[in-house]
Amino acid sequence: MAGEFDDIRRRLEAIAEELADLGMERLRESIDAGGVELPVDERRLARARRAVIRAAEVLAEPDDAV
Repeated sequence: MAGEFDDIRRRLEAIAEELADLGMERLRESIDAGGVELPVDERRLARARRAVIRAAEVLAEPDDAV
């Protein structure tokens, strides 16, 4: 049962990486445009990334950790 969620966990980790990449892209675009504050959507992407990472960590826990 331990490996039951491995595929989903790996996909969540890939999604977290995609969100991080998109957040970095937003930051670069903002800097290139002369912005001095974090773009609003970058903050939302960071929150979503943290939530996805937490979900992946939950799925990585051993069954008896619940």
